[in-house]
Amino acid sequence: MTTDFCTETDVDRVGLGLIYRSLPKAEWTHAAHFAAALWLLRHRPDWRLAERMPPLIRAYNEATGVENSDSGGYHETITQASLAAAGAVLASHPPDRPLNEIVDALMAGPLGRSDWPLAYWSKDRLFSVEARRVWIEPDLQAFDPRAFTAR
Repeated sequence: MTTDFCTETDVDRVGLGLIYRSLPKAEWTHAAHFAAALWLLRHRPDWRLAERMPPLIRAYNEATGVENSDSGGYHETITQASLAAAGAVLASHPPDRPLNEIVDALMAGPLGRSDWPLAYWSKDRLFSVEARRVWIEPDLQAFDPRAFTAR
């Protein structure tokens, strides 16, 4: 389990840090990506995150000196798959469960591994320029975000 997010305030800091581009780059970890997604899904349900997350991440990357290119920075397929998985995980928990506990539960499961998308996409397909730019369907097995929910 992650210990990066001991309280809901820790998750708030990451969600707001992404929006305001104030989160130190060293703290933009795999767990922080999911913490930000969960925070936005819970606290900004009116935002169409599939549309709003790409410019948020691109702007954050630029603010922290990361170039969004064909080989680095923002990745559309991974972002959209992660958002869908985070949404399914969030929906599987009671609405009053603290987000830090949900982040811990998510990170303790398959999504806690940064290579989790490779169960669905081959490495060549996932890390193609096309997958970085637009959503592409997996080539190894169908992607169902409900597979990550607590049962």
